[in-house]
Parts: sequence; structure tokens; C-alpha cells
Amino acid sequence: MTKSALQIARAAYQPKLPKALKGAVKAVAGAATQSVADQEAIQKLFPNTYGMPLIKFEATDEVVTFPAMNVGVILSGGQAPGGHNVISGIFDGIKKLNKDSKLYGFILGPGGLVDHNYMELTADIIDEYRNTGGFDIIGSGRTKLEKEDQFEKGLEILKQLDIKALVIIGGDDSNTNACVLAEYYAAKKCGVQVIGCPKTIDGDLKNEMIETSFGFDTACKVYSEVIGNIQRDCNSARKYWHFIKLMGRSASHIALECALQVQPNVCIVSEEVEAKDMSLDDVVTYIAQVVANRAAQGNNFGTVLIPEGLIEFIPAMKRLIAELNDFLAANAEEFSQIKKSHQRDYIIRKLSPENAAIYASLPEGVARQLTLDRDPHGNVQVSLIETEKLLSEMVATKLAAWKEEGKFVGKFASQHHFFGYEGRCAAPSNYDADYCYSLGYTAASLIANGKTGYMSSVRNTTAPADEWIAGGVPITMMMNMERRHGEMKPVIQKALVKLDGAPFKAFAAQRDQWAITTDYVYPGPIQYFGPTEVCDQPTKTLQLEQAK
Repeated sequence: MTKSALQIARAAYQPKLPKALKGAVKAVAGAATQSVADQEAIQKLFPNTYGMPLIKFEATDEVVTFPAMNVGVILSGGQAPGGHNVISGIFDGIKKLNKDSKLYGFILGPGGLVDHNYMELTADIIDEYRNTGGFDIIGSGRTKLEKEDQFEKGLEILKQLDIKALVIIGGDDSNTNACVLAEYYAAKKCGVQVIGCPKTIDGDLKNEMIETSFGFDTACKVYSEVIGNIQRDCNSARKYWHFIKLMGRSASHIALECALQVQPNVCIVSEEVEAKDMSLDDVVTYIAQVVANRAAQGNNFGTVLIPEGLIEFIPAMKRLIAELNDFLAANAEEFSQIKKSHQRDYIIRKLSPENAAIYASLPEGVARQLTLDRDPHGNVQVSLIETEKLLSEMVATKLAAWKEEGKFVGKFASQHHFFGYEGRCAAPSNYDADYCYSLGYTAASLIANGKTGYMSSVRNTTAPADEWIAGGVPITMMMNMERRHGEMKPVIQKALVKLDGAPFKAFAAQRDQWAITTDYVYPGPIQYFGPTEVCDQPTKTLQLEQAK
């Protein structure tokens, strides 16, 4: 691997650890737990791993000798900055307990476990990847571990390699699968522990015991840097409105955090749109009004932040998509016979009046996308909708109408951006480098203490690292029952933006001012070397949530 100057310098960085993990550690059990909802159903599905206590690690003078143990690790789902440091933390943690312990990585995600595709991760390999972005040390994949034959095939290789514990690094779905696997192996008394680690840049895997998912800090700082650059360009040229879509299909945490960092003129929060039962036209009118107000002051430029999943949060759009899915599934053959030039009118005639009106209001390209580009189940591929272009086109149409009425006096030209993959594999910030290393080290301690069905937890992370609290939370504690593919399934409850939470309140208190003034913040690139107030700050979201 040819290394950049930054990679070479970062390789020497030693991530900080909570004080409790630096020496000998004892596990202190807290109160028994229950799931966040559907307690009876979750307990029935997870009789061996339900109701376990919270675990907190504390320093101890007691010296305990641990036997050598073989541990497996899987990177699951989309990449997030810091994954390599979780693996480094696991490696250092098990080696500290016994130098003869071994770490095996399963290649390209959970599929590597099922297909017996693995490699031993030695010190030489680990050292190449410390404090680097990406998941390329072993690769990642999206295979779901949910079938008995997968569990059994996985067990074959775990037994063959004498692996006593498996760490699954992933988001809510991956950790749900980890919990199912832990329950299966516990029920069969296989002697294999399963531990999860909370990963996702989307920030929607969090609760009272998981303050943040790793990668969120770095990704938001990367996006905020680029948005800041665009805002500076915007304020220099003074002729474009920039519509910027950001990752976050299920929740708006990224858009909200970036808004707190860069102070745009507009930031749409999907959860608020849904709570207020806003229509697509309501959203468009809100943006158009901000554009018109700024134009009245001679400012024909600005920035709009849009969460990726906005369309699915607009109740009327959700109803339109549901009707389209049902109609096209039932009439696929008839629809395929209609000429392309007539398909739009055909759909409008067949829909209910409310949905027909919404469909007719959409730009032609978006309307066509809703009816043509289907997934293998016949559903609209909402993630492919270019929401930033949809909104800017509809804003332009509305402004043109207002101009004729004398309600808009300016000019409107737009630029479009989608920031997603740019942030997923960035070199982790100091916060994520430290947090991830601590998560991995904590996972090693959970394994050493015989735990299974737990997620690694590191809290109090707005304080200096010495004061961070390491422990474990039973994965069943985070679960509820949700309908997936027509069946009720146990899943980790997604954390949406709380409209009564401190981060959203801080944003809401300032957005009217940001809308009319040009009060942009330019965060600049992530800093790794220098004063702690520049290099080690966590997200605005976390600071506001943890403020005492």
C-alpha cells in the first residue's frame, strides 16, 4: 500500500481509552433490562438473551489470568469511518488479555462467515490500517444472517477455527442479526458468544446507552466542510441557489448536524415534515418564500439542505407511492402495453383524485421515475429519486408564477449536489478514532467476561476520554416488533430526530435568522493535529444532547 503523508503520520496516533480499560477490568452488573416495546413478544423470541443486566467496566487491582481465545470479526453493511479502529481495539484488547489470542476476519461481510472465507488478522496487517478510513482490511457486505442453515454453516467454520466469540460491526439491521445469532448459539449451547458494535453514519442507531453510532462524527464533518466550501462560493458568485441532498434515508440526523455546523438558509427535517403533515407543495412553498424574501433584499443566492429520505416522510407522497405500488403490481401487463408518451395520462386517470392531483403536479422526469424504475419486489425505488432536483424544479415553477403576480422580483438559478459516499470512508476524526478503538476494546472485555447478545457501549464521550464509561447493553433492550415484508419481525428501533430534543430546538431557534441573513459558517477540513478545541470536538448534536 502506497501511503500518503497523512496516513504515515496518523499511523503513529495512539487512540485514547477510558481510564477503566487501561488496566485490569471487572464487569459490574446493573439492573435487569427489558425491550423498549413489545416486551412479551421479544422475550418469547429471545428466551436465552432477554432481560440481561447492563454491564459497566471498572478498574480493579485484582489480577486475572485469561486463557488464549480465538475471536472472529465481521464488518457488515455500509462503510463508516473508524471501522478499522474497532478491529484494532478488539485485537489489542484480546492480545492484552493473552498474547496467544488470535483474531480472524471474515471476508466481505456476513457472507464470509457462511462461505468460510476468512483470514487471520496479524499485528503486521492491523498496523497497516490503524486510524484509517474504509472497511478494506477485510471488506464488507450486506448478507443478512437470519436463516438456520446460515447459522449452521457459520458454526462449522467457527468450530474449525476454535473461535469462541464473534464480533459483528454494523448498523441496526446487522446488530439485530447479531442478536438473533447470539440467541441461536445460546439455545443450542454452542459455546460461541456474539457481540455487536454500533456503526452507521446515518446516526439513527442510538439510545440512552448508545450515545452515537460511530462514523457519524467524521461523515458530518466531511459533509460540513464541503457544504461550507459551497457556501463560500455561493457568497462569492452570488447567483446560485445550491440544493444539497445528504445521506439519511430513515432519519435526518446528518442534515440537522450539518445545519448546526454550517448555518444554511434552509434545512428540511423529514421528521418535522411528517409531524406537521406537510404536503410536497408546503415544502416547496416554504423554500420558495425564503428565496423570494432574500431576493427582495437583492440576494439571489443561498443553500438548501435536504435529507435523502424526505419523500418517504411526506404523508401525501407516501400515500401516492403506496397506491402506485398496488396499482402497478396489479396492472403491470396492461401498463406495459401503453405508449410511453401516454403513460402519464393513463396513470392520472387510474389514481384516486387526491393522488392523481399530486402525481400531475410532479415534474415529468420524477413522475416517470415513480412508474418505471421499480425494485425486484415491484416497488418504487425512492432512494433513486433526485429530491434535490425535484424541489428546485418545483420551486422554479412556483417562483415563475409568483413573478407574473408580482410576488417575486429576483432571479433564480440552481445547482445540485448529493453528498453521500464522500463521507463513508474518510479518515476518522480524532473523536471517531478514539471512540471506535474504545468500542473494540470494550468488545474484547465483554468477550473475556463471557457475555453474549450484548452491544459494546461507550458513553459520556463529551468529557475527556479518561472519563468515558465503557460497558455493554443487551441488544434485546433496544428491540421492538415491526412489519417487514408482510411479517412482524424483531428489529432494533431506529432513532429519529426528536422534535423536542435539544439539537432540533437549537436549530429551530435560529433558522428564521439564517433564512434571511447570510450567516454561513465555513468549518474547513477535519484537523488531526493541534489544540483539543480544534481537533477533538464531538458533533454539535452530541454536545447539545449531553449538555447538563
